[in-house]
Parts: sequence; structure tokens; C-alpha cells
Amino acid sequence: MRNRVLLSAFVLLAGAVVLRAQYPRPSITKGVDIEQKLNSPVPLDLVFQDESGRPTPLRAYFGEKPVVIQFVYFKCPSLCPLSLHEAVTSLRRVPLEPGRDYNVIVVSFDPSETPALAAERKADYAKEFRRAGFDSGWHFLTGSQESIAQLASAIGFRYRWDEKTRQFIHAGGIMVATPEGKLSRYFYGIQYSPADLRMALVDASQHKIGSPVDFILLFCFHYDVTQGKYTLAIVNLLKVAGGLTVLMLAGLVFMLTRSDRKRHVPPVVWKEQQDVG
Repeated sequence: MRNRVLLSAFVLLAGAVVLRAQYPRPSITKGVDIEQKLNSPVPLDLVFQDESGRPTPLRAYFGEKPVVIQFVYFKCPSLCPLSLHEAVTSLRRVPLEPGRDYNVIVVSFDPSETPALAAERKADYAKEFRRAGFDSGWHFLTGSQESIAQLASAIGFRYRWDEKTRQFIHAGGIMVATPEGKLSRYFYGIQYSPADLRMALVDASQHKIGSPVDFILLFCFHYDVTQGKYTLAIVNLLKVAGGLTVLMLAGLVFMLTRSDRKRHVPPVVWKEQQDVG
């Protein structure tokens, strides 16, 4: 059994390496990343506007409970809504109450977006959350380019505006910070396990700093009609799904082959094995 586990782990690792080696990043994602800056401080004096338009320093959301940080832009048509939906759905399944046990700040990195738009998005996701504490525990923020840039740099969120395609190029993920504002845990992509989120929030509430995690970045940029290319987000999803499918099929064939061999052992051989035993 132990050998099987080790073999499976090796195959998965090899598959991940092959996927990364076979599909290098396109040049459009140069400089885009989410760097893990564990134990680094969040600049709590930065001021953003909440969904009501009130200027509020980040410090207002820290101090007593851990904070989930998510960088998106509210007009994003692809990755950001998926990531936000997953965050809402996963935290809804966590047996902790926002506002009482933790806070969430959803920060737009597009300086042109307004508190009115933030309020619309908050109302949309409040309908999905359907639990107490959303209004007091989830905060949708907009801000100046200066505040956005400082926060993005502090938490390791590297994105850029591509003038040629007129779109933001960015990756997906969320961060968890301790009550005093130290980065404690990173989650990548658009799928966040409720069990892992709960543990991250509990650890952060106890001022614990997690360990670096392995990851595959999921980028966001749109379909290019002139070049006939799909968004990288979709391509990455297809690559990962395809790789996992191949690995699972290989494992299934291996197990079925072994089972079939055992069922077809000739009777005389079985008798000989009994005699030897």
C-alpha cells in the first residue's frame, strides 16, 4: 500500500512538471504574479472608500479578528466573478460568522471603479451568501491608484494594465491575515476548500503564520478575436483538467489490470501456491 501511495505521488508530481514545462507562460503575463509574503505587514494606514463611499483606513477592519483579502476588479467578465463566487460559497460553508469571527475585504485594483459599483457587487454576493454577518463582515472597497499600488506591493499581488488589449492581466487568489495585519496564508486559483479556509482563519486568529504553499497560477485575460486565442484562464483550466484526466485513467487501467490478473490465475498454479504455503 505504501509503495502504491509513493508511486501515485511520483506520477502526480511528474505530471505537474510536464504540464508546466510543456506550456510556458505567454509573454502577455510577464510581471504578473502572486508572491507569498508570509509574515509581512499589511499597510493598515492606507485609506480606501467602502461601498457607501466613506473613506476608511484598512486599520478599521483589523485589530480583533483575522481578515480575508481578495484583489479583483468589479467589471472583470471572467476570472474575478469566478473567484469571488468561490470565496463566497466556500466561506458560507465555514462554521464561522463574518463580522464576528473574521472580516473580508474585497479590494478593486481598478482606480476608475466607484463605491456605487462596489455596492452593487456587494448586494449581488449577499444574495449568494445567505447567512448572517455578510453586511457587517464583508467590505467591498475602491481607492486611488496610489493606495491600490501600495497594498498590491505589500501583499505580493502583481498585475498590470495591457494597453494593447485594453485589459488588466492578473492572477487569481486570496490571502488571510492575522488580526494585527501580518500575512498568514495564501490560496491560489478559484477553488478554496472550506476546511482549509476554516483552519487558516483559526490559525490566523491565533497569530500563526503558515508555510509557503505550492501552486499553479491561473491568469485572466480575454479572448483575442484577431489572433483566435482563448483566454489563458480557460486554457489553464483545460490543461490541468486534461492532465488530471490522463493520470486518473492511467491509474484506473493499472488497477483493473492487476485485478484481472488475479482473477485469471490458473487453478494448477493456485494449487501449487497452496502446497508451498
